Amino acid sequence: MYLWLKALHLMAVVTWFAALFYLPRLYVYHATARDNGDEQAISYFKTMERKLYRGIMTPSMIAVLIFGGWMLYLVPEWFSQGWMHAKLALVVLLIAYHHVCLIYLKQFAQDRCTKGHVFFRWLNEAPVIALVAIILLAVVKPF
Repeated sequence: MYLWLKALHLMAVVTWFAALFYLPRLYVYHATARDNGDEQAISYFKTMERKLYRGIMTPSMIAVLIFGGWMLYLVPEWFSQGWMHAKLALVVLLIAYHHVCLIYLKQFAQDRCTKGHVFFRWLNEAPVIALVAIILLAVVKPF
């Protein structure tokens, strides 16, 4: 049972991170289209952003939390290990990042976002750092 949960958890993690990488990239393009006054592209990006967030990003985050939580339930001694504390702290930060993406999604949907494409290029880098750290913690278990 545990290995099935782990496989499902990893599939959900890959899907969630793909969306966490792609949505801010869409924001880069959306901000550029906004700055260029391209109404057709803006409409297209609003649809893509909404579908990505609601149809892929949020369901995969929920799956990550369910399968990860289920594995923790099966192996509760992980709660006493420092690497797990650090990993869970990063997951909490990723959930916060996920919700920050929702704030910008709503702002773009209402044509209220004033952030530029450079801001979103930098925002797009945050999940990379989290991914590297989480993988190292889960595989190496340094403390």
